[in-house]
Amino acid sequence: MRFLPTAEQGDFARSLRALLAAADVPAAARAWAAGDHGPGRALWAGLGELGVFALAVPEAHDGVGVLPVELATAFVELGRAGAPGPLVETASAAVLLGEPGPAAGAGKRWLPGVAAGETLLTLAGPGSPYALDADAADAVLAVSETGELVAAVGHGAVRASADPARRLAAPVVAGGERLGAVPASWWRWPALLTAAQALGVGEALLARTVEYVGQRTQFGAPVGSFQAVKHRLADTLVALEFARPLVFGAAVTLAERDVAAAKLAAGEAAYRAARTALQLHGAIGYTEELDLALWLRKARPLRTAWGAPADCRARLLA
Repeated sequence: MRFLPTAEQGDFARSLRALLAAADVPAAARAWAAGDHGPGRALWAGLGELGVFALAVPEAHDGVGVLPVELATAFVELGRAGAPGPLVETASAAVLLGEPGPAAGAGKRWLPGVAAGETLLTLAGPGSPYALDADAADAVLAVSETGELVAAVGHGAVRASADPARRLAAPVVAGGERLGAVPASWWRWPALLTAAQALGVGEALLARTVEYVGQRTQFGAPVGSFQAVKHRLADTLVALEFARPLVFGAAVTLAERDVAAAKLAAGEAAYRAARTALQLHGAIGYTEELDLALWLRKARPLRTAWGAPADCRARLLA
């Protein structure tokens, strides 16, 4: 059995990384946080051209079919680049709209645009009163307590979160269009993709921290040469490397326990990477002038989004 990415998956990851490196993602993230969605939508259009969102859309709606491993690969890269917007929610909603059942009929309205990178969707679950970036989305969907997908008629006031680029608003579902029931295991998709995004965020934080401690000197030597610093970085790397196979294993099986384990491990690893980065950068780490803050602020929300550690542990023990 092969446990490594295929050549095609590796090429896709490299192409996506090159596209994101060529784009000014930090500037798009800052503009998004300020309420200017133009640069972010331009980035989404580029992602659509590369086929990122088509990975969550059935062929009948101009997608390539739902490919979980390729989606996980893409979301690691999106997390590493710090891309803004309801990425997880758009892909997860696309999967739900494309599955057989009553909700599939509503997919005709939005899925071709999602596949092209032109339509942004957001999604709220029964455990959370807020939808991410509802003010930027073309449609706001919510899963009710009874497992029914509803198209909201609007949203409440936009609220700030720990990450300024993650803007929250409560969907107004009263009187909204009922799109049909979704599977009981629908939460696997946002949990899996959030885990992959968190893994990418953690890897970006570690890479930037390693670069920084190699340049900063103290007592005439690079800070990165100190044993305590090496140990802290090594522990962070081990946590991320242990999370990676769990994320991709969950993408292969889509088993609920595997997804819960992946979300728990990736969220905790990203949070550890954020604490390590902040400690080793010192006070400069959380200044607005340093791009590092864009990733630092994502780690904590991603740790709890679509499955807080306690919830994931409960699923594993159930």
